[in-house]
Amino acid sequence: MGNNILNSQKETHATSRLGWLRAAVLGANDGILSTSSLIMGVASAHASRENILLAGISSLVAGAMSMAAGEYVSVSSQADSEKADLAREKQELGSSWDTEVGELADIYRQRGLDDALACKVAQQLMQHDALGAHARDELGISDATSARPIQAACASAGAFSSGAILPVLAALLSSSSIVSWAVSAVSLISLALLGVVGARAGGAAPLRPTLRVLFWGIVAMVGTTFVGKMFGGL
Repeated sequence: MGNNILNSQKETHATSRLGWLRAAVLGANDGILSTSSLIMGVASAHASRENILLAGISSLVAGAMSMAAGEYVSVSSQADSEKADLAREKQELGSSWDTEVGELADIYRQRGLDDALACKVAQQLMQHDALGAHARDELGISDATSARPIQAACASAGAFSSGAILPVLAALLSSSSIVSWAVSAVSLISLALLGVVGARAGGAAPLRPTLRVLFWGIVAMVGTTFVGKMFGGL
């Protein structure tokens, strides 16, 4: 019995990692695709090696900053909404306690509890932590899901940079004559691996998601290569 209790305490679930894992995969995917496409476009315009590397590094820095800023603004808005909801809920708890008990009991009835048990659970939880109970069960706010703007911004920038650095390194370590081939090969292999990881994270078979991300990766690289060749001949 004691071993069973210990095992249940150590149990972890993939769903607890799913959100951040998929976000990290998408950020890295974006970093690989946008940076490699830009490098190939510049390389196709017959730019010098220095300009190719400058374009890649600029794409990495600009993309990471853009991701961080966008995520910070978005999550900050979510955090502001959460604070407003909690302040409103706190005010309602102070002015209409019985109504709030009824609201919480209704939620538990909808989840399958009978009337008496739902009321008893609502009363006991509110006596322990009224605002926490309503935040979690009425508003859907908890410590695990609450908005953290700085953490989200850093994670987005890090995920993008971890992907963008791969085509930059490929361009840095290859000669000018094969830079486009090296960047495309490294990028497509990386995109395929991320496609597999993303599919596994979502519990899906990896073949179709991997082919999908490869297809759009090739489309983006061919498109920027065409633009580079077109303007490089001017």
